[in-house]
Amino acid sequence: MVLDVDSTLTRDEGIDLLAAAISEDVANTVAGITASAMRGEIDFEQSLRQRVGALKGVTRDQMSHAISQVRITPGAQELISRAHELGHLVGAVSGGFHDMVDPLADELTIDIHAANRLEWKGGVLTGEVVGPIIDAKAKASTLEQWALAHDIDLLNTVAIGDGGNDVEMLRLAGVGIAFMAKPIAQQAADVSINEPDLSLVLGILAERWG
Repeated sequence: MVLDVDSTLTRDEGIDLLAAAISEDVANTVAGITASAMRGEIDFEQSLRQRVGALKGVTRDQMSHAISQVRITPGAQELISRAHELGHLVGAVSGGFHDMVDPLADELTIDIHAANRLEWKGGVLTGEVVGPIIDAKAKASTLEQWALAHDIDLLNTVAIGDGGNDVEMLRLAGVGIAFMAKPIAQQAADVSINEPDLSLVLGILAERWG
């Protein structure tokens, strides 16, 4: 089972929280680009680089404050714990950043995760991303690679996401679940959950797999 992070596993967009650490104007600009990207209106990589550029100068203290503001989605821990009890692996793949996803993955005991990497110099963000971008194609590829590495048939995989960046993995997975999602993600998914409770995924999986 692979979950998107921002606005799926958590109730927030991490990059919006970081932007809020700079100023209200930057926060509004970044939030607008984020919303447009999640609706699938603009290219994700282009939008990510624009937003990360606006974060130039953010300090590690500001990053820590933003991390402290992240709210875990209700039902997330119940879903992950039950999935583990049933013998399933749980992954998280994010168009967000390792700085914010790593502590979340540890807290929720997520088995494997992937995200983008921000560049730091002298204790501040440079406004650049390091390494490959986790976009829609990369999310789907990551799901496929993890399934292959653990000898899991794609028919036995689940993907959960909310936005345009999740469309390809929702289509690829054996069960694609749109969670509190934009129309573009709901159209790509097998089923939609429109209540903010991730534990509802358990009922869907019980119906599909028993």
